[in-house]
Amino acid sequence: MLIYGGGSIKSNGVYNQVINALTGHDVIEFSGIEPNPLYETCMKATRQAQKANVDFVLAVGGGSVMDATKFIAAAATYTGQDPWDMVLKRAPVEAALPLGCVVTLPATGSETNINAVISRESTAQKIPFKSPFLYPQFSILDPDTTFSLPQRQLANGVVDTFVHVCEQYLTYDVNAPLQDRQAEGILLTLIEEAPKLCGPEDNYDVRANLMWCATQALNHNLACGVPTDWSSHAIAHELTALCGLEHARALAIVLPALLHNQRQSKSIKLQQFAHRVWGISDENSEKAIDMALASIVRFFQSMGFVTRLRDCDISRDVITQIAQRLGKRQPLIGEHQNIGSAEVGAILEYAS
Repeated sequence: MLIYGGGSIKSNGVYNQVINALTGHDVIEFSGIEPNPLYETCMKATRQAQKANVDFVLAVGGGSVMDATKFIAAAATYTGQDPWDMVLKRAPVEAALPLGCVVTLPATGSETNINAVISRESTAQKIPFKSPFLYPQFSILDPDTTFSLPQRQLANGVVDTFVHVCEQYLTYDVNAPLQDRQAEGILLTLIEEAPKLCGPEDNYDVRANLMWCATQALNHNLACGVPTDWSSHAIAHELTALCGLEHARALAIVLPALLHNQRQSKSIKLQQFAHRVWGISDENSEKAIDMALASIVRFFQSMGFVTRLRDCDISRDVITQIAQRLGKRQPLIGEHQNIGSAEVGAILEYAS
């Protein structure tokens, strides 16, 4: 089964490339995967795959298509009552159809990890799930596919990648210098290369570097042996589910506010981040952290992002709703498990 989104792969030539590569194979297609893939849509594809006895699923698109394909691969072989239980109740994924990926939008790194995020329209939920069975058999990354993308989507991919690195790097020190340097290398490359997009310096090499950054940011290497956070993602998922805010746009609002809120527990790493990534040499640790957080905001803004809820016309009523919803599903989040409903509320208040 060939799975894709709104059909842009037919206008940029990728569809024809894939179909030609699949000569000799029996292929059925499923299109219409949303930017935040819906459970309801995925189940339509699942039923079609089961009816046709599909034995391989191929995602052609960005992170949403890859995530949807992972869910479809697992749901097609699921023996429980409701495949949504794999997401909401963490029911074990005991098998999945093999899958491959052809990446057209660098962002999520889903092409080299076991993770996926699925939304459910009927309950306004957006929830991650994962399984070793969902690791792609292969992934093809061709930077040429990105030249047909609008600047907004490219910028979304850059910010998504940036935050993926921060969620694994800005925690606390555990004497993992290689992982730290790898994370810093990705961040520095993003900061250097992203401003070239859609400008006179834009070329294949820029696209290739950014695509490789996205893959390296979430292929499990940075997380080896180190604590990870993911609270920015948990809060941002709620913003997307309730307000329809694009994932990267939600992250750009949440991350600076969360780092400010957690600056004491993350102090050592934030100072290192300030010095190594932004070149800040101020010996006053609080000033250095302030400057680093301001640098993140300026970088996001330079990519065309807003960093306040009010700039997205999101009412303050949403703050309480998100704090309550997240508190029910994940009472404590963060690398220290010290972010509860009160802290989520405070983070969003600061971001408002």
